Amino acid sequence: MIRGLFVGRFQPFHLGHFYVVKNLLEKVDQLIIAIGSAQYSHTFKDPFNAGERIWMIRSALDDEVDPKRYYVIPVPDVNDNRIWVAHVASYTPPFQIIFSNNSLVKVLFQEAGYNVQPSLLYQRELYCGTDIRKKIIANEKWEHLVPDNVARIVKEIGGDKRLREIVKKNNTHEVVEKD
Repeated sequence: MIRGLFVGRFQPFHLGHFYVVKNLLEKVDQLIIAIGSAQYSHTFKDPFNAGERIWMIRSALDDEVDPKRYYVIPVPDVNDNRIWVAHVASYTPPFQIIFSNNSLVKVLFQEAGYNVQPSLLYQRELYCGTDIRKKIIANEKWEHLVPDNVARIVKEIGGDKRLREIVKKNNTHEVVEKD
């Protein structure tokens, strides 16, 4: 059995993530979806907590993907590149392949002996967490950029209001780099 690893923050889980996961499942028997920065929430960059992100991902995938084919595992940051790979591996079942387009992640996992392969970037100009969060804050249409169940969950938990309140209190919606 070939098991792969896909790491992301999923703030929120959008249709780009959805299509990448479906593509990766064509390459492996099982996929570990690791929720990075799991300890962060209630900021512009990371508005949703780990439990909310798990709920979003499972709700988006369960109708289309056999739940036995994937795991969703929160992984908190350790902020130390020397131990990060071992830290991630300590939270997950064993895996043979990691899928990433992040140059640091590639180097760290390659140096640890893992097979690193690029993941599909599905319509990146359209599906971008930073841009989706900005649309939510500006009360623009964003629901078409995420799976229906994710839009429902964001509204159910008041995530749209949360984001607007965070920005209003902290004036933190200016972001230099997209995630």
